[in-house]
This record gives sequence, C-alpha cells and structure tokens, in this order.
Amino acid sequence: MKFLIILYFLTGIGLISIAQGTNLQYNAALADSLGADAYGMKSFVLAILETGSTAPVDKAEVSKAFSGHMANIRRLVEAGKLLIAGPLGENDDRYRGIFIFDVTTLEEARNLVSSDPAIQAGYLDVKLYPWYGSAALPMYLDAADKIWKENP
Repeated sequence: MKFLIILYFLTGIGLISIAQGTNLQYNAALADSLGADAYGMKSFVLAILETGSTAPVDKAEVSKAFSGHMANIRRLVEAGKLLIAGPLGENDDRYRGIFIFDVTTLEEARNLVSSDPAIQAGYLDVKLYPWYGSAALPMYLDAADKIWKENP
C-alpha cells in the first residue's frame, strides 16, 4: 500500500509538471547557446522570393545571375546567416522560393539579400517578414550537410 501511495504521489507530481508545461528534458546551456526564449523559440526573418520584374532576355546573363545566386546562398550559409533556402513548387502566385535568415531585423535581412545577383538583376524580388520559430532550427544544418549526394 505504501508503494502505491508513493507511486501515486510521484505520478501526480509528474502530471502536474506536464500540465504546467515544464520540460523535463530542458537543457539550459543548449537553450542559451541557441538564443532560445522560455518557449524554446527565437526571432528569425522569412524571405519569400518571387519572380522579378526583369524579363530574362539574355540566356548567358540569366545563367550568370543564378550561378551567383547559388554562390551567394552558400556564402550566407557558411556565414551562419542563412538557415533555410529552397525553391517552391509551381503555384498560382509568383512565388519562387524561401529563405529563413538567422537575424532579428528586417534591415539586416535586407542587407543580406541585396548581395544576391539574381535579386540585383531583377530576376527575383523578395518580401521579408519577421518569423518566430524554434531556436533549434540552426541545428538541422549539420545533418542536412551530411545527406546530399550531388551539389545542384
């Protein structure tokens, strides 16, 4: 009977902590290193890339701009500023892709996208939005770099 009372008491404490939202796996050092708030989240900037206003005419110029676009993506990833980059599938809007930047202000993100040759040439336009997401997002990059076989 004593065992059942202790088990009930321990289970009750566990349920209370879950009900109150306490994470028993919380790692304060990891949360601090990632800049996480109490919810494990932080601010980022989401960029939506759209078809630009410049119509592609010279195939060589377009190719050069998009080669520079890919090189710029790699540079920003290596600098730790760009966490997510990828194209969107066909859609009814002019949306071409997304970026998620590990920066907190739209101005800093605007400075980063201004270095993109495809944006400079007007082949892509960009809209920037504050985005609040998991502070652990940067951790996926280590795994992502180990699963690609061919570089696009």
